[in-house]
Amino acid sequence: MNWEDLLSLKRHGDTTKRIRKEQDETRLGFEVDYDRIIFSSAFRSLQDKTQVIPLSKTDFVHTRLTHSLEVSVVGRSLGRAVGRAVLEKHPYLAEVHGYRFNDFGAIVAAAALAHDIGNPPFGHSGEKAIGEFFEQGAGKEYKALLTDKEYQDLVDFEGNANGLSILTETRKGIDGGLRLSYATLGAFMKYPKESLPKRPSEKIADKKYGCFQAEKAVFNEVARELGLIPTGKGDDHSYCRHPLTFLVEAADDICYTIIDFEDGINLGLIGEEYALEYLINLVRDSINTAKYHALSSREDRLAYLRALSISTLINDAVRIFLENEEAILAGEFHVALLERSKFKAQIDDIIKISVSHIYRSQEVVQKEIAGYRILNTLLDIFCGAVMRDYYGKASNYDKLILDMLPERFKEANTPYRKLLSVSQFVAGLTDGNALLIFNKINGQSL
Repeated sequence: MNWEDLLSLKRHGDTTKRIRKEQDETRLGFEVDYDRIIFSSAFRSLQDKTQVIPLSKTDFVHTRLTHSLEVSVVGRSLGRAVGRAVLEKHPYLAEVHGYRFNDFGAIVAAAALAHDIGNPPFGHSGEKAIGEFFEQGAGKEYKALLTDKEYQDLVDFEGNANGLSILTETRKGIDGGLRLSYATLGAFMKYPKESLPKRPSEKIADKKYGCFQAEKAVFNEVARELGLIPTGKGDDHSYCRHPLTFLVEAADDICYTIIDFEDGINLGLIGEEYALEYLINLVRDSINTAKYHALSSREDRLAYLRALSISTLINDAVRIFLENEEAILAGEFHVALLERSKFKAQIDDIIKISVSHIYRSQEVVQKEIAGYRILNTLLDIFCGAVMRDYYGKASNYDKLILDMLPERFKEANTPYRKLLSVSQFVAGLTDGNALLIFNKINGQSL
C-alpha cells in the first residue's frame, strides 16, 4: 500500500480524482468529513446510547457521544504526530502532492468520531441481543430465506458493519450517504471483511467483520480506490487494514481503558485510593509528584492522572506505529498497537479491574438483562409484521406496527434487506427510545 492512494480525497459519485493541492485550506475535504458526521442524526443519537452503564442517569458517566468525541480528540493527536513523521520520511507527499501533517489528524479524527455510530442501544449487549434473536430466538425461522452470508450478517450483527452502512447508504435523494472521503471510510473500516468466512486467525483485522452484504459493492470500491491489499479468495472479500485504522483503534483503546476506569471510580464501583494507584503505576516515569500531592480534591487528582495517562499512551502508540510503518504498509502487522506497548502490563491490570468491578457489576448486568428483553421484543414484533406484509398476510395489528417504522426502513424488497432494515432500525434507537417503544407496544404509556 502507498500513502498517496491511502490519503484519497475521492468521494462516492466522483468521476475524477480530487487533488490535494487544489483543496481549499480553509475547508479541507477531510475536515468536511468531520463536519458531516457531527451534524448527522445518527451521531446525535449517541447522546442517549450506553457506553458503560445502560440507562444511567448520572451526569458524569460517559455516553457513546461523549466517548466518541474524546476518542476523536485522541485520534487527532495520534494522526498529527504520525503524519509529521511520515511526511519527514516521505517528503514527496508534501512536496509533490501537497499533503500536510494535519491531514492525517483530520482523517483519524473523523473516522474516530464515527467509530461507534452503528452501535445498537444498551452497549455491546445490544449487538448480542440482535444476533441471538436470529440465531436462537424467533428469528431463526428466517434462516431458510437467506444465503449463508446474509444469515451470518444477522446472527453476528456487527456495529462496525452497521456504521459503514450508515455512512455510505444510498437512499432516495441521498446518493452515497454522507459522501465521506474514501480515506476516512478506509480508516473507519476496522475489520475490512465480510461476515463469512469465519476463519480462525490471530490477525486483528479478522476478529470481527465490517461489511454487510448490502454494502459489499461500496466496500469493494473504497478498498480498491485506496489500494488496500486483498486477502480474500474467490467470492470472499477481505482486505488488509488501512494503516490509519490502527490509530483509530488505539484512540478507542486508550479512551475506554482510562475513561471507563474513571467512570468506575466516580460511580464508587472502584475504591479511589486503590484505583489511583493503578493509574500512578502507568505514569510513574512522568508524574510530577509535588503537583499531584498539591491537588486537594479527588476530581482534580483523577483528572491529572487521566490526562497524563492518555498522553503517555498516545506517545507510546505513535512510537509503535512508526517503528512498524513498513510492515503496516505491507499488510504484515496484525495486532493492535497497544498490544506492543511497553505499558501493556499496566493496561491489562486496569482492564482486569474494569471487567470485574464495572462491566460485570450488578447495575450493568441488571440493565443489560432489561436491554435484552426490550430488543428481543421489538425485533420479534417488527420482523414478524414486516415479513407477513412481504407475503401479503399482514394483520391489522401488523399494519399498525408498520406505521411505526420510518419510510426508509420500508423500502427493502427482499427478505434479507427487510430483516436487515428492521435490525438497523432497532440498532438506530437510543436506549430511551427503545424503552419508550417497548412500553407503547406493551400498553404501558397509554
